[in-house]
Amino acid sequence: MSQERKDKAGAAEARTQQTRSFMQRVRVASRRKHTPEEKVRIVLNQYPKNYFAEVEQSAFSPGNFVPGIAASPDKLLQGRLLSYHDTHLHRLGPNYHLLPINRPKAAKVNYYQRDGFMTLGDNSGDSPNYYPNSFGGPEPQPSVAEPPFEVSGQAARQPYSHPNDDFFQAGELYRRVMTDEDREHLIGNITTHLCNAQKRIQLRQTAIFYKADTEYGRRVAEGLALDVKEVERLAQMSQEERAKATGSGSIWDRKHFTKR
Repeated sequence: MSQERKDKAGAAEARTQQTRSFMQRVRVASRRKHTPEEKVRIVLNQYPKNYFAEVEQSAFSPGNFVPGIAASPDKLLQGRLLSYHDTHLHRLGPNYHLLPINRPKAAKVNYYQRDGFMTLGDNSGDSPNYYPNSFGGPEPQPSVAEPPFEVSGQAARQPYSHPNDDFFQAGELYRRVMTDEDREHLIGNITTHLCNAQKRIQLRQTAIFYKADTEYGRRVAEGLALDVKEVERLAQMSQEERAKATGSGSIWDRKHFTKR
């Protein structure tokens, strides 16, 4: 390998490590290290008067940012930026953002989006629907554009692997964010419903809780009257091994499902 290719590979690896480090920081932040700063307060000052108009038709999307705030490269967030809006289009129609419950109340939105089924309001009146124009229409504001970040490598479909695995964040939520009362409610909700499943399903799922946090899995296992040692053994397996050990036809599949 030439020195130039080695340098490029080293730079790419450094950027990958930087992105991984960033991804670990943007998820569950420890309250011991970060002091929350109040920026916006949402006050519930009344109940909905009409459930359909004000609840069923409400549409939330993480893609609705105010100027100055941008999306992180978190994969889950990036997927939701598209999927939430796309779902609302099918659920409520192309102009769901114009419904009274969704439209802005104290700010004017400047864009060239108009027409479509169920258009509400004046549809931007007689102003031109193109840019640029000489009639004072909305203009791009580069000062509030999303900040750029460097991307390199080949794009391809491949198994996703990352040191910050699927279980770390769930464990952090249980350990650092939840209170003792929250944990008690969580365990109670899980065991109340999971107790009606087949025992092999109880074991497989409890092993996943155990991988997130050992106390978390142990408390669920005890609530379901499962063998904690067996749960621990399953938690140490790979996903494929665990699915096979608790799959249809396994020793646990031949036993009757149990309730607490």
